Amino acid sequence: MPSDTSQPSFVLVRPQMGENIGAAARAMWNFGLDRMRIVAPRDGWPNPKAVAMSSGAGRLLDEAQLFDDLAGALGDRTYVFATTARQRGLTKPVFSPERAMQIAAEKVAAGEKVAVLFGPERAGLENEDIAKANAIISVPVNPEYASLNLGQCVLLTAYEWMRQTGDVMHEATDLGKGDWATGIEVEKLVEHYEDRLEEAGFFYPPEKAEGMKTNLRNLWSRMRMTRADVQMLHGVMRQMVRWKDRG
Repeated sequence: MPSDTSQPSFVLVRPQMGENIGAAARAMWNFGLDRMRIVAPRDGWPNPKAVAMSSGAGRLLDEAQLFDDLAGALGDRTYVFATTARQRGLTKPVFSPERAMQIAAEKVAAGEKVAVLFGPERAGLENEDIAKANAIISVPVNPEYASLNLGQCVLLTAYEWMRQTGDVMHEATDLGKGDWATGIEVEKLVEHYEDRLEEAGFFYPPEKAEGMKTNLRNLWSRMRMTRADVQMLHGVMRQMVRWKDRG
């Protein structure tokens, strides 16, 4: 059964190749979407090539709703987006994929039933299809090569949906099994290096010593370190001092 997550339906209008339907299913499931509707697929339905390409997302194909025409696929929808990379000369709101999925998320949260239309591979949606939509999603692509593969377009839109509705971590550092070094641990490392470098006569001439120490401390602060890093750097300095003393 489809998941309980409220979401838009992705409607593939007259898709031509089973492989692209399978790729679209895979892209949808990558980002937690599982409401697929298929309108008049060229090669009939079910399509074994779609299943082969779906790579683990076959459940979406099993549960996909099949329609003879677009009007039937949109019969229960309250708001419809149509994806296109070309200007169509129709008076409709035009949104980027990001903004469109922001609006879709707001409408779905308010209980509306949203659909996103994706056209056939050869030329995309016809103006007659787009006329049934409330708004257009215009994908910013290279104007000299505006053709997007069906699976790519679905992936791009599904990703934007996830960005608006999921817990997206925009930046992170994988610490493995370690922990960040504390301020005290870094301070002890700084003191260790300053003491040993002082003994080695590094801070010379004397009138520049304080500025050199400040620059060195600034260097340490720019290097966010784990406890393992701090321990290793202590070990480096200890080993260098032992090696010097042996000489």
